[in-house]
Amino acid sequence: MMHLLTMRAWLAPAVAGLLLAGCQGKTTTADTAAAGAPAAEAAPTDTASVPTPNDGITPALLARHIKVLASDEYQGRRPFTAGEDKATAYLAAEFKKLGLKPGGPDGTYFQPVPLVEIAGRPDSVATVTGNGKSLALKYRTDFMFLTEHEQPTVEIKDSPLVFAGYGVTAPEYKWDDYAGLDVKGKTVVVLINDPGNAGNDTTMFQGKAMTYYGRWGYKYEEAARHGATGLLIIHDTKPASYPWTVVQSSNGGAKLHPTTPDHGASKVALEGWMTLDAAKRIFAAAGQNYDALYAAANTRGFKGKALGLSLTTTLHNKIIYKTSKNVVAVLPGTTRPKEYIIYSAHWDHLGIGPAVKGDSIYNGALDNASGCAGLLAIATAFEQAKEKPQRSIVFLAVTGEEQGLLGSDYYAQHPLFPVANTVADINMDELLAFGPMRDLTITGYGQSDLDDYARAAAKEQNRYVIPYQHPETGSFYRSDHFSFAKVGIPALYASGSFESRLHGKAFAEKEREDFEANNYHQPSDQYNPAWDLRGAAQDARLLFRIGQKLASETTFPQWKPSSEFRAVRLKSRPR
Repeated sequence: MMHLLTMRAWLAPAVAGLLLAGCQGKTTTADTAAAGAPAAEAAPTDTASVPTPNDGITPALLARHIKVLASDEYQGRRPFTAGEDKATAYLAAEFKKLGLKPGGPDGTYFQPVPLVEIAGRPDSVATVTGNGKSLALKYRTDFMFLTEHEQPTVEIKDSPLVFAGYGVTAPEYKWDDYAGLDVKGKTVVVLINDPGNAGNDTTMFQGKAMTYYGRWGYKYEEAARHGATGLLIIHDTKPASYPWTVVQSSNGGAKLHPTTPDHGASKVALEGWMTLDAAKRIFAAAGQNYDALYAAANTRGFKGKALGLSLTTTLHNKIIYKTSKNVVAVLPGTTRPKEYIIYSAHWDHLGIGPAVKGDSIYNGALDNASGCAGLLAIATAFEQAKEKPQRSIVFLAVTGEEQGLLGSDYYAQHPLFPVANTVADINMDELLAFGPMRDLTITGYGQSDLDDYARAAAKEQNRYVIPYQHPETGSFYRSDHFSFAKVGIPALYASGSFESRLHGKAFAEKEREDFEANNYHQPSDQYNPAWDLRGAAQDARLLFRIGQKLASETTFPQWKPSSEFRAVRLKSRPR
């Protein structure tokens, strides 16, 4: 899964406005069924394992694919590397073995995705000066900087620093952190997340649940719209929901971006993160108290202010233009082949990076060799099923998710199958490995009719449905289903997450927290033969059953009236 800081939101301003307008006064937007709310339904009382139909989806099959895709031979599956070549070739070969048709535009299993890679290396020290003081900030220890400007050198010289709260302009919430601020040619400093996540006032925005305004991609874009030279986000582990090590691993090397006609000139020249400790030192040098400004920034009517300090740094860039690949395979429908159900998962991970305990290969076993294994297992089940689907089933393994949903966004903007005729996207990212689960957690619960399909499939497995229990992390925006939702395709992202069938809720939460703290985006996310993949197989089977149901119908699932994605769908497919 792409973490919060590695997501790009490529919404055009008009589309962004449309999405955001749907949030006003609502409590049913993505992930806003807040943690602590009642479960969507009562939990079953049994603890026995559920029956496993002979559909070809087995823990052993998942393990076989994960073991290959997450092996050191695949070098962490970073786009533009030999790891991409091996991973995409493996997936295409497996789809071919199953008898699936190539879905690429040129008769192959591949959809080309043009990207630019910018390997930006900042100076080892960035200086902050002013008020008779000079601070030396250290790369990786204090800050992580990058740029989307496609230039060999990007120099930021004596750029005035301005504190702008959360960096949010949200008319529907009567909130404008840029009100009265002149940030042209300056570097804006902002807090992570959005005002609702501060916890000081749960009536702000969507309370505990992060909104789109809390996304770092939005913050960079908003700063650019106000003419800023740069934007720096203050990292705070709790509201971020990830440690500084994730900021380092996700931004410490070459970054991929979509190609743009202006070569990135419309973006801020400097995008970056600083530690909370570094931010406190900067505020102290400005004669300000961080805690006091933090409290003020969470108060309606807050006014940003210049800090009286300036930043100087230089980024040295190596720029490469290349083409990555989405892998696309199709099982044609029997009676309505021009209506499509998409199963998606990202094949990429972080590649080779800084060594941790002597290991520099970021294998990405759960994130997301497991999802690709689920993709192949579901394809196997459809091929083995006696009754073939009436609608076409598309299996889409996308590139660049870890770089900001690049492959799925490219597909959504350049669809190989008409958006209006696409019934749904069913996405898989991080199938878990600690056994059968009693819950089915839906990220973005309350958005579409797909919740009902998920509930019916969960009932077959004697499971119950709940909303994602940590909406403050903004998970709805963090995986490839979001790219499909943006263009109006109903999207489902669901898995067992919070209650182990055999060991209970505390066990499941501990396992999740352990993965997040110790293995997520680290070389230690490796295949482990001791894993219990019965839960992963259970989830893949459930998603297979949803696809079977959708493929047998003539109707299309709809977005709920309160969903911000409904209007986009109605434009392409009026009811």
